[in-house]
This record gives sequence, C-alpha cells and structure tokens, in this order.
Amino acid sequence: MNEERYILFDQYLQDEMTVEEKNSFEKQLAEDQEFAATFETFKAVNLQLENKFGYEMEREVFKENLTKISNKHFNANKPKVIPLRPWHYGVAASAVILIGLLLYNYNQNPAFEDFNHPEKAYFTERSDADAVLKQAEAAFNSEEYKEAVPLFESILKTTNTPEIQYFYGVSLLEANQIKKAENVFNTLKSGTSVYKDKATWNLALIKLKQKDYEACKEILLTIPQDYEDYVEVQILLKELE
Repeated sequence: MNEERYILFDQYLQDEMTVEEKNSFEKQLAEDQEFAATFETFKAVNLQLENKFGYEMEREVFKENLTKISNKHFNANKPKVIPLRPWHYGVAASAVILIGLLLYNYNQNPAFEDFNHPEKAYFTERSDADAVLKQAEAAFNSEEYKEAVPLFESILKTTNTPEIQYFYGVSLLEANQIKKAENVFNTLKSGTSVYKDKATWNLALIKLKQKDYEACKEILLTIPQDYEDYVEVQILLKELE
C-alpha cells in the first residue's frame, strides 16, 4: 500500500505543490496510465468522504475512529514523508484507509443514506410557474416530501412533464412510498428525456435502500459513463464488490 502516493495526490488536489512539482506530477499523469487511474480513484474516494463527513461533529468522530483503524490496518510506526495539517491528514489518511479497505474487501455493505443526495428543484425560475408549482418546489427543497407528494400529483394532472415526474418520484422515495416511486422511475427510464439516467440511478438507490445489493449492482451497470454523476456510480459499484 503506497501511502506516500495518496498523500501526494492530496497535495496536488489541495494546490500545495511548487510549480516544478506540479509539472512533474501532471507529466506522470499523462504518461503513466496506472498512476492516472489510481489518482482518479483517489478523487472519487475523496468526494465520497466529503459527502459522508462534511459536518464538523462527524469529522471529529471520524478522526477518532481513524486512529483506531489506522493502527489496525497500517504500520503506525512508519514515518510520514510529508507533515500534514490535522484535517488535511484526516482527509489524506482516510482516503488511504478507505482505498485499502476496499482493496482488501474489509468494507461493510454501503448504506442508502451515504448515496442519497436529492438535488434542489427550481421550477419558479420559469415565468409561467403557477402557485401550486411554487408550493411544490418550496416543500421539496425544505425536505417536506410528504407535503410535496400531493402537490406534484395535482400538478401532473395538467403538466405531465419528465421534470415534474422525476421530482415527484424523488418525493415518493423520500416519503418511503417505494412502489409508487419505482413505477415513476421505471417510466422515466424507458423514455428518452434528460431524466432517464437520473431515474435509473434512483432505481438503484431503491434497491440499496431495500438491501438488495445484487439488484442494485445490476441496475448500476446499465448507467452510461456520460451520466453526470458517474463518479458516484463507480464508488457505489466498488463498495458493492
């Protein structure tokens, strides 16, 4: 396990290299496919860590656990090549550990909450947005999904667009109306709108929520690489291995 390599990756992402170091690093990225692939994995893991440990209290708890995990899975006496700031060390070391645990299949099954990050709705940017649509937007963005569901159902009677269907489906999922949510996302998945891949991702999340990991993986493998959040797809697939 090359810990120094991951610290190097983190320094590059934190813009803490000299011009010469940065040029050398980018040259290696361009010439060494294995090095570049490992760097992409590191960036993906860091993104997942930011999603998981983005709040200060969670960071403190995680750093305490980090020491215990580090002592168990890595040589604690091995000298660090580069001194790091406390949280900088936490991010770099946690990425090292998480990648290590993934490689050794030590990780637990992924959790729905770690990958469920509903985007915000912005219907009211349109000049023709009506009052009910604004109410639905406000309820959705306030995470009052049970209130949003009947509002979207009312809107869909006259405005049955893929966009409204999608946010209705998310509201159903968040309100734990799983079967209805599946029906909405399956309809979108079979269509050709820009919400097709997002719907497929949410179908995978439904299986993750139900702890049907094999079905979740099968759905994830149908999502194309040009999906805007494909990094999350890769991370979840890795955790499902």
